[in-house]
Amino acid sequence: MSNSEKILKSISSIIENSILSSKDIKNEISTDLKFKRDKLINKLDLVSREEFEVLKKIVQEQNKLIKKLKKDKKLKR
Repeated sequence: MSNSEKILKSISSIIENSILSSKDIKNEISTDLKFKRDKLINKLDLVSREEFEVLKKIVQEQNKLIKKLKKDKKLKR
């Protein structure tokens, strides 16, 4: 094996290891960010869109009932 082949092989090995290392770092950062995101979501006690929509409908129905009761009360006076 000539010197140039050894040098090229060494360089390719270094580059290959660097690429693998950068992928590992990327995966580690991605995992860490996902963990922090999930932790924040749990801390904020957020609800799903479905839960929000159900609660919204309940509140709307209660508002209708309140308005109706107020109207009925005014009529009785």
